[in-house]
Amino acid sequence: MRAGAALRLCSRPELLYRQGQRPGPGIREYFYYVDDHGQLFLDDAKVKNFITCFKDVKFLSFFFKHLERNLSGRYHERFPFLSRCGRERNFLRCSDLPVVFTQILPGKPGGNFLLSYCGGGSELTVPFQPGMLTVFPANGRVYHPAPVKSGGVGLVSSALAAEFSSGFRFEDGQENPPTHFWWDGKSYRLSMELLEVLRAEKSGLEVEPIKSRVE
Repeated sequence: MRAGAALRLCSRPELLYRQGQRPGPGIREYFYYVDDHGQLFLDDAKVKNFITCFKDVKFLSFFFKHLERNLSGRYHERFPFLSRCGRERNFLRCSDLPVVFTQILPGKPGGNFLLSYCGGGSELTVPFQPGMLTVFPANGRVYHPAPVKSGGVGLVSSALAAEFSSGFRFEDGQENPPTHFWWDGKSYRLSMELLEVLRAEKSGLEVEPIKSRVE
């Protein structure tokens, strides 16, 4: 799977489904939505907030660890991602990207810090790569490498991006994207490798996966 093809902005679909529908013997289908804060909801929930989002860490961990590009031939245009549980299909659409980083966690002694995503706490993490943080000029949002199966790049939530904001350095001027990031007593030059992936997605092109992205 090419990374550019895996990333797709998700829009509100018309309700052409029924939660728990059975398209075939032994098959059930459910439909979900993840917002910019990494909160997961049933897609047809009328109210979407912290009270109505899913919070069970075991469920969230299983759901997102099994998340992949929707190649099922069903609902792929409206729900670009799919999480399977046996013969159960869980379709997902998103406000921006399906992986949303919400917390920075300490790693093992002497190891990297970790980025936690989508409410999974320590069950859903990737190694934090400070030099791979990318500010996308088109929307000002911050992105970071994510599991390849889930698209290869994830959104940094606005709350976490605010925590990181004081670490950005702008050697090319404030009107341009940051060039360095100060973290844990060290300055990292920002590679901006994810820009190619993000720009390709906006233009509908495909790019090869970035080697440093999380498997």
